Amino acid sequence: MSRAVPGFRRPLTLLAGAALLAPLALTGAPPASAAGRYTVTALEFTVRAGDRSCTVDADLYRPDGVDAQHPAPAVLATNGFGGSKSDGSTDVIGKAFAERGYVSLVYSGLGFGKSGCRITLNDPAIDGRAASGLVDFLGGTRAADDGTKADFVTADAPGDPVVGMIGGSYGGAVQLATASADHRVDALVPLVTWNDLAYSLAPNATGAARGVSSGTAGVFKWQWTNGFYLMGEGQPLLVPSLDPSRFGSLTCLHFAAEACDTVRFLNSGRYPAAGTEEMLAYARSVSPVSYLSGVTAPTLLVQGQADSLFNLNEATATYRALQAQGTTAKMIWQAWGHSGGQVAGELDLGTGNLETSYVGQRILAWFDRYLHHEEDTATGPDFAYYRDYASGYGTAATVPALSRTMYLSGDGALVDSRSKVTRGSRQYTNWLLPSSHSETSLAGLIGLPDPAPYDIKGTYLGWTSAPLTAPLDVVGAPRATLKVVSPKAERVQNSGDAADKLVLFAKVYDVAPDGTRTLVNRLVAPVRVPDVTRPFTVELPGIVHRYEKGHKLRFVIAASDSAYFGNRGIKPVTVVSAPQDTGVLELPVVG
Repeated sequence: MSRAVPGFRRPLTLLAGAALLAPLALTGAPPASAAGRYTVTALEFTVRAGDRSCTVDADLYRPDGVDAQHPAPAVLATNGFGGSKSDGSTDVIGKAFAERGYVSLVYSGLGFGKSGCRITLNDPAIDGRAASGLVDFLGGTRAADDGTKADFVTADAPGDPVVGMIGGSYGGAVQLATASADHRVDALVPLVTWNDLAYSLAPNATGAARGVSSGTAGVFKWQWTNGFYLMGEGQPLLVPSLDPSRFGSLTCLHFAAEACDTVRFLNSGRYPAAGTEEMLAYARSVSPVSYLSGVTAPTLLVQGQADSLFNLNEATATYRALQAQGTTAKMIWQAWGHSGGQVAGELDLGTGNLETSYVGQRILAWFDRYLHHEEDTATGPDFAYYRDYASGYGTAATVPALSRTMYLSGDGALVDSRSKVTRGSRQYTNWLLPSSHSETSLAGLIGLPDPAPYDIKGTYLGWTSAPLTAPLDVVGAPRATLKVVSPKAERVQNSGDAADKLVLFAKVYDVAPDGTRTLVNRLVAPVRVPDVTRPFTVELPGIVHRYEKGHKLRFVIAASDSAYFGNRGIKPVTVVSAPQDTGVLELPVVG
């Protein structure tokens, strides 16, 4: 798998396949001004954000010919984490949409670039409110600090501009935060963003109570979390002459105090002891899972398959929540994410190929429909997914359901019938140091190679299928139901300290005929088992993958993973199998 600089630092290159374009012909011709000519004006805004005022640094892209007599809809965008309005990812959005006749307003998010105030992780009451102040500007009800007014944006009503939002990662979640409180926003396109930061930073792939959110504390994803933290705290090295409002204290330079407290707690070794609930509550309070009920704007979710930071399950949770409450929502699983996965021929805004690529055309159609109000514009299928094993994208009415069940046999086989399960028990034991490796999360960021995934003998258990007699296409999140025996974990799991609970990692490999193993997109499912005396269900990260004829599936549970914190103390684990009482692996198979 290719590794690349994570999307929150590299330019937000919007990629997508160029196939399946014919069904999505755009019905709306761009305005006459969309010949690529526009002017750019640097603006500053002083906005209220929570209990303080913040300066927001922005650029206004105004197409030639757009004025009060010839208004145009607007597109609002901000940067990914660590970026700014001019980082090569945000400014390409301004240029791309201005060239197509939209008024574009791109800005540096709070705490980044030359904008003021601290980093508050897209808190809707702070970052969302600041963005709402920019919507006021586009609606003509307030001016920029230099007196500039926008009387050239199409309006649904006085003070209510026609405006859509687009952006990725940190610039994706802010859209949902803004739209939850400001219903003037007409359309959203969040790319590669999160549903629940508590899951993103410390996921537990079992016991989900709502979406991806588990009632049991998860497993600390230390590499990604600390990478973000150091990037935020290191802003003086990246941006000279910072606005004084961006400074907090000597112990928390540039984040909201609660964010620093969360990272320190996760790193302390005390997690998930007393204090965990407060940490989870804060992380979720600044996450879409807490405020999606307020989002009414039609939302096109685009999530990356190659993404161990915000995996496909997060977008799926957001998608299902929006649809369940009646909000118009569609979802695309593209190839690239924070972990790499760029594919030649997919959309690249920097080259201006919006009209000739699948995801780009879907975005344009979305804005045609909901910003130009072209009701006859087709916006594509409810669900689409990039396939590296076939031409272009596959489509479906919804995310495929689990349809294939396999069973864990006592001899290490993965079989297709309970009658084929043999009785047996097998054991592994964790080390105090990680004995399995999925990825080095920041390898692309710092330019280092990443060793192939591995598991050290004696620290994991695996079950392997017979060679496939036909290709098997898996689209979605596999699910495993397991029961393990761990007397040591059982003795301490009710101590009141969640860190005493058993931790394990589930994953599925593709094994080629020559024995080569592939861990699809290097994705694993961390689990902190609520109760080892009871069966538990593990939802693995979503994938789109073809297991070719002659290949084998290999399901593994491992004691540790180098990208996460693990067990406290040595906790041997035994798995017992019998025909009527064994673990199962369920797969969402298409075709």
